[in-house]
Amino acid sequence: MEKCLLFLVVLVLGLGPITGGWGQSERVQEAPWRIHTLFSVECQNYFDWQTVGLMHSFKKARQPGPITRLLSCTEEEKGSYRGMELAPTLEVPSMSRHPRTGDWYPAINKPAGIVHWLNHSKDSQNVDWVVILDADMIIRGPIIPWELGAEKGRPVAAYYGYLIGCDNILAQLHTKHPEICDKVGGLLAMHIDDLRALAPMWLSKTEEVREDRAHWMTNITGDIYSKGWISEMYGYSFGAAEVGLRHKINDNLMIYPGYIPREGVEPILMHYGLPFHIGNWSFSKLDHHEDDIVYDCGRLFPEPPYPREIKALEADPNRRRALFLNIECINTLNEGLLLQHATHGCPKPKWSKYLSLLRSKTFADLTRPKFPTPDTLRTKEDELQQQVSDEPGKPHPKIHTVFSTECTPYFDWQTVGLIHSFHTSGQPGNITRLLSCTDEELKNYKGRDLAPTHYVPSMSLHPLTGDWYPAINKPAAVLHWLNHVNVDAEFIVILDADMIMRGPITPWEFNAALGRPVSTPYDYLIGCHNELAKLHTRNPEACDKVGGVIIMHIDDLRKFALLWLHKTEEVRADTAHYAKNITGDIYESGWISEMYGYSFGAAELNLRHIINGEILIYPGYVPQPGVKYRVFHYGLEFRVGNWSFDKANWRTVDVVNKCWSKFPDPPDPSMLDRTDENTLQRDLLSIECAKTLNKALLLHHERRNCSDPTSLSTSNQETSGEVTLSRKFGKIDTVHVVRSDTVLKNDSIESSKDSKESLDDSKESLKDSKESSEDSKESFDAKESSQDSKESLDDSKESSEDSQKPLKDSKESSNDSKISSLSAVTNQTFSSFRFWIVYLWIFGILGFLAVMYTMLSGRRGHRKRGKNYKHNRRPSYSGYIDTNGHDRHLRNAESS
Repeated sequence: MEKCLLFLVVLVLGLGPITGGWGQSERVQEAPWRIHTLFSVECQNYFDWQTVGLMHSFKKARQPGPITRLLSCTEEEKGSYRGMELAPTLEVPSMSRHPRTGDWYPAINKPAGIVHWLNHSKDSQNVDWVVILDADMIIRGPIIPWELGAEKGRPVAAYYGYLIGCDNILAQLHTKHPEICDKVGGLLAMHIDDLRALAPMWLSKTEEVREDRAHWMTNITGDIYSKGWISEMYGYSFGAAEVGLRHKINDNLMIYPGYIPREGVEPILMHYGLPFHIGNWSFSKLDHHEDDIVYDCGRLFPEPPYPREIKALEADPNRRRALFLNIECINTLNEGLLLQHATHGCPKPKWSKYLSLLRSKTFADLTRPKFPTPDTLRTKEDELQQQVSDEPGKPHPKIHTVFSTECTPYFDWQTVGLIHSFHTSGQPGNITRLLSCTDEELKNYKGRDLAPTHYVPSMSLHPLTGDWYPAINKPAAVLHWLNHVNVDAEFIVILDADMIMRGPITPWEFNAALGRPVSTPYDYLIGCHNELAKLHTRNPEACDKVGGVIIMHIDDLRKFALLWLHKTEEVRADTAHYAKNITGDIYESGWISEMYGYSFGAAELNLRHIINGEILIYPGYVPQPGVKYRVFHYGLEFRVGNWSFDKANWRTVDVVNKCWSKFPDPPDPSMLDRTDENTLQRDLLSIECAKTLNKALLLHHERRNCSDPTSLSTSNQETSGEVTLSRKFGKIDTVHVVRSDTVLKNDSIESSKDSKESLDDSKESLKDSKESSEDSKESFDAKESSQDSKESLDDSKESSEDSQKPLKDSKESSNDSKISSLSAVTNQTFSSFRFWIVYLWIFGILGFLAVMYTMLSGRRGHRKRGKNYKHNRRPSYSGYIDTNGHDRHLRNAESS
């Protein structure tokens, strides 16, 4: 009966018959060697729904050979466990609580389970190759070790670049062969003989690293939690090094949903270990840690957007591919749950639009077995990382990306944005944050887990001169990193923290080479062409006006880094040449000395740059048509209509550690004016930059397990309201269209513009006050004059309040605006009082003269006095109406 029900559900979903049992999937050709797939789990609901997804994808992908779940449970857990029938299973004694040390570390069950399988399973005696996976994976196509390039003694594995312990003291402590420690994990495909040699050492080294608590720090292990949680991964790498296994490392076979696949690469495995999003929809496995969805009939994970919605959402082909991978992952999980519910006798689910999708040809095409392309199979041999090559057979060099920050909230939110964009950009290699902090700052610093980090002594306050200049930390940090880390990359990409990556920055695409670094134009560095260069370099003709993004060969950087630091100190000390006409620094404070230190240091070595204007763009600048910029540099304020963003306004705001904090949302792209293509493209890029920052913050807060945002405190809501208010600031008519090749004027340009707007608004307030005073002067009726003065005072207050609106939210600007407002009100009150005194004085004189004239002239004088009286009253009444109407018109204009 259960088989019939299962068959009916399969027909409804339009999946076609699934042939074979758990272990045998139909293939066109028989595999020449025997393969067995293994994965490790525990007796928890969390692993049960992952098991359902992996098992379903195992069959859909037609993976050859049997599969075994290594189930680690205590006797107590097995008593209430419901999932024994979810997969072919080998029960393994649980080592979550270590029997010797008492340490609670469930991840050790993976190597312990494999050792148990080798020693107690007959299957291990009847196999040639073993594929080892994690439970939180979806198989997209057959994983055949020999087709992936695996050989006996040379297993194939996925690249885990964050295992930095392979390059530092951790490897030296835990293996005799640190030079062959490979940063791998996730997908493992190896010969059974290699696994027999490795497995006991894998378990032993896991225990060893787990007990080495003195070296759990993030800067040693790369573990953002600094809790030793990835000890099992290091146990594998160190164990493999001990037995002499060198891996063929592949960075293309496996992908995390949310990441962008490299062009030409077809991943055959998805690892949903990290949260991923599509618009407002999101999925994180940690949200379902205690979820019994496997045993709850009819319940599925929230349905993702439909394929047609994704086509409308994203025009870029690579980004669209990434979104399709996201929905493929969650839809495969849900499809597996539907089949599992049917197997366990759940009633047939009601028809829905989502079920209709799962049985459609579109979904069938999306989830049919995938096979690796030639580009997918390219591996990193020993010291070189294989990438997609322009020249067949020639491997691309390995890349490492670095950026410099300090221990402040200002750099923390920038770090969150850059790290997120690094992972979604497809940038090859690893990334390291060079964090410059004092010992005192580190004691209270909360952002250690934001990025793979190399800690650097702060030089913000120069140890010799006492000069306060934080920018010197950049060259100092690069030098420190080179001297203290075994860098195995051939090219280094140097970025600033206030950048967002949009695509890969590679030396082969931009033609960087030994002796020929690549960088972006910084045309305001006029000191390269005047006496400044002649004073500070022997080769002023070789001075290039560059900065921002740097791609440099490691050998060049090793020679250059010390000169970069020394030239920065030299230019900083040359206070006699801080003038704007010499440096281009509008502050004339030597603030860009580090930039000149770079250019002059490179000139000393005759390093001539390839200057490329198509790598970087400032949001707010008009892009050149057809250029695919790789980096946003949001160093300047940028605007879209009445919305604006200036990083300087967020210098002290802790949006990283305050749950669900974010920046004001930019306008919706659908609301943009499309009459001018240049303006439209400029605004679209600005919106993309802001949205990427907010998405990075959202993912960060989710990783922190922040509570439901609907339950935030009132204080948080008030803060959010204040942030949203800032969207009103700015004027459309003050946004100027600037070509992307315009000479930069430093961040102070925007500050100067804001100061000018504030001054103009204050002048407007004073002007309104003056007009109101003049209107009061025209009135000769005491009652009407009093009313007019009161109306003028109210308008003056309202005008002074309006004058504060375009100002920044900073404390200084707010105080200046209040002073301007108070001054305007005081002047208005004094003016009204003064003219009231003048009015009484004139009235008394005229009255006296009128009485004397009447006494002398008789009846005729009396008639003239009445005429004059009526003449004086008419302008007073008319003036009151005109003034009131004028003020009302001004207020309406300001409101609009």
